Amino acid sequence: MADIAIIDYGMGNVHSVFKALKKVIDKNSKVKVTNSIKDILNCTHIVFPGQGAAAECMSNIKNNLDIVEFKKIIVQKPFLGICMGLQVLMTHSDENDGAECLNILGGDVLSLKNKVKSSIKVPHMGWNKIDQKYRHPLWANIPNNSFFYFVHSYYVQPINNENILSTTTYGTTFASGLFRDNIVAVQFHPEKSSKIGLKMLENFILWDGEVQ
Repeated sequence: MADIAIIDYGMGNVHSVFKALKKVIDKNSKVKVTNSIKDILNCTHIVFPGQGAAAECMSNIKNNLDIVEFKKIIVQKPFLGICMGLQVLMTHSDENDGAECLNILGGDVLSLKNKVKSSIKVPHMGWNKIDQKYRHPLWANIPNNSFFYFVHSYYVQPINNENILSTTTYGTTFASGLFRDNIVAVQFHPEKSSKIGLKMLENFILWDGEVQ
């Protein structure tokens, strides 16, 4: 049984994530969209989706949540960041005029446009392969090089390459997923990635937050 909190901080595709999770939970599990610290404290799993720019994301987090308490909770139970939910975990984002992020996973958020040839379209939008770099419970029964759906113009560059969960190649090879302890975060959108994405969400719900 899981009690899943989808963090609503005023931006992001919370409703599509909600619908996807509703498809994979069992009858004894619950999922809610919330910005209540009490709800987040009482849940078993946290999902942090998002779209947009890092500076706006950080501003909305500060306006909707107690950021000190939120950072404490993130490291206590299974946590899944999606798209901006990955980028905001980093130390700094170069997007727009730059922004300081949550600094939970050390590293930077960099422009994909500055990394690839001008002939490569940015934003990176559409289906692409995931190269699994760590045998994590999130990948259970998901073949390597499966396709997931992306929409992004920035990518993460972690300080510690041992935190890389997966990579993807689009003009350049970048980290498309990171992990550490109870945290997993991905640049792609499992909620938009058909059956394979739903399987990943199901794996997350079944995960107890331990990494072997």
